[in-house]
Amino acid sequence: MKYVYGLVLFCSIVLWSSCRNDFETVPSTGNLEFSRDTVFLDTVFTNIGSSTYNLKVYNTSDDDITIPTIRLGEGENSQYRLNVDGLPGKIFNDINILAKDSIFVFVETTLDIDNLPGGGLEFLYEDKIQFDTAGNQQDVTLITLVKDAVFLFPEDLGDGIYETLTLGSGEQAVDIEGFFLDNTELLFTNEKPYVIYGYAAVGPGDELIIDPGARIHFHKNSGLLVANTASIKANGIQSQDLEAMEGEIIFESDRLEPAFEDVPGQWGTIWCTAGSTNNEFSFTTIKNASVGILMDSNDGDRTLTLKNTQIYNSANIGLLARTANIYGENLVINNSGQSSLALSLGGTYTFNHCSFVNYWSNGFRSFPALQIDNGLETENGVIAFDLTQANFNNCIIYGSENIELGLFPINESTAFNFSLNSTLLRFNDINNNFEGNPLYEFNSTVVVNIDPAFENTRENNFNIEKNVSGAEGIADPSISNLVPLDLNGTPRNDPADAGAYQSTEFPPEG
Repeated sequence: MKYVYGLVLFCSIVLWSSCRNDFETVPSTGNLEFSRDTVFLDTVFTNIGSSTYNLKVYNTSDDDITIPTIRLGEGENSQYRLNVDGLPGKIFNDINILAKDSIFVFVETTLDIDNLPGGGLEFLYEDKIQFDTAGNQQDVTLITLVKDAVFLFPEDLGDGIYETLTLGSGEQAVDIEGFFLDNTELLFTNEKPYVIYGYAAVGPGDELIIDPGARIHFHKNSGLLVANTASIKANGIQSQDLEAMEGEIIFESDRLEPAFEDVPGQWGTIWCTAGSTNNEFSFTTIKNASVGILMDSNDGDRTLTLKNTQIYNSANIGLLARTANIYGENLVINNSGQSSLALSLGGTYTFNHCSFVNYWSNGFRSFPALQIDNGLETENGVIAFDLTQANFNNCIIYGSENIELGLFPINESTAFNFSLNSTLLRFNDINNNFEGNPLYEFNSTVVVNIDPAFENTRENNFNIEKNVSGAEGIADPSISNLVPLDLNGTPRNDPADAGAYQSTEFPPEG
């Protein structure tokens, strides 16, 4: 009998709760409260959907209420889309909220700037969510800035198939979604941002010129590819306003919302393939890629020159070079999932007044900020190439791990010419694992384990503090004379400081 009574009670509860949608309500009196009075949907590119934003609507009264109408001010013509308590649409009637309860309203948009009044390169689009009508009406404002852009993407071949590029040959060939830039697309200006889908390739013998102040944005799994005998020239100019960076060239993802500002791995890489040559980057920032720059081999010629360039937030490696020939000055790389700088399979390298640091903030890291090898072991044996030179002069090599330098010569018969000169290094060998290893017997100009006193590693700010930094005054003047200005455009002292920045007095906190 107790079992029967229990079953009846349970069924009664279920039936009562299932009918609870018919609760008694009173009309809303315009006393709703909201989690915010304005929803900023941040900046989007034309025809690219925004993130979804939420608004919470509170009924603070002791009564269950019905909101007669929730609607967008422009009704069905609005460019916003709503989802109210699980229902999609733009106009909603008789929405109930229990006493002391709340509902969610989700908002998103996709805007075509050509269909907006006035058009232009930017347009601030606004609407309102209107709750109730007449004397009880309450509004929440919606604001989105939409930008025009130049869109570059592979040709749609139909049936969901897009144009592809073939990398490698034979059994090693790999197809990736991509396309070759035509002759009319080999100049990126600063008039509009560029948004790239797939891999945009610079064809053999071609040269891609990127004007100062240009902004290049990549969709997920997208990037740039520079083919054999092709080149890329991305030469910005020193910005007068360091915050505005108006003359700087920036490569980043196509997600413009603040939540994505420093998220690693949002796009692929700038891949300068084997045989590409005379690639140049100056006054350029590359951020949030999987690999910032991948520089493959070339015989003899300079493959890549990097001046006054910053590479941040790479999911894997900031700059990965394989049997390359690279010169860098005033180069800063930070926040890489593996190494900030990886020089692999030998090559020829000179870096003057650079800061290779790694304060990876997205999880565990097992690689040093700088790692160098001249070969690798494969199933068919060892592949080795001469490391003709890897010279680091007046640099900072530092980070959040005890050991921030890894040297991996593959065998004694292959050259491994590496040198640190007048450089600040983090190499805290607490377990004496490297004691007696001649590779790690640094000369007297190398300063080890003295705090560089960076201004803000989390914000990729690697200015160093005057009268505090271990990098202060340790630079070789013969190298500083070759790079007389730091990354800020500040003249270097004599003696100068190691790294990309001359020391400065930090503003007082607060």
